[in-house]
Amino acid sequence: MVKNLRQATGAGVMDAKRALDDANGDIEKATLLLREQGLAAAEKRADRETSQGVIESYIHGGGRIGTLIELSCETDFVANTDEFRSLARDIAMQVAAMNPRVITKDERINKPEIEGADEEIVLLEQPFIKDASLKIDDLVKEAILKTGENIRVRRIARFELGG
Repeated sequence: MVKNLRQATGAGVMDAKRALDDANGDIEKATLLLREQGLAAAEKRADRETSQGVIESYIHGGGRIGTLIELSCETDFVANTDEFRSLARDIAMQVAAMNPRVITKDERINKPEIEGADEEIVLLEQPFIKDASLKIDDLVKEAILKTGENIRVRRIARFELGG
């Protein structure tokens, strides 16, 4: 059971064992416990500097829509992992599909001229296009939990022909 929980969550052996003990062997409950612990850990890492990362591009619609995103982390070791690059690619696809105007709610406060619901215009509040049960913020926090590093979406740009 510990092995299955670790594969599903990316948690360490002892964390998975502790969560299973706390959940009385219920894998779903243990997964929720680990997610809550991970979110708390992600909040603790939020102030760490993120000076490494990648710039990812995505071209969609026969070259009619293109995006660039800057996803940053703490070390080049994490920046060069397949999981980190996959996260960057997924976020670039999200920007192409959903056309967010800002990255965070804080940015939105500084741009009162932008109208619409947070789920429409704030990237981190948007439902993930591949799994609507997750927000982009949840996706980033899961990556923080798995890597043990702070991860931040720094910049986004979206280009559309005729737009």
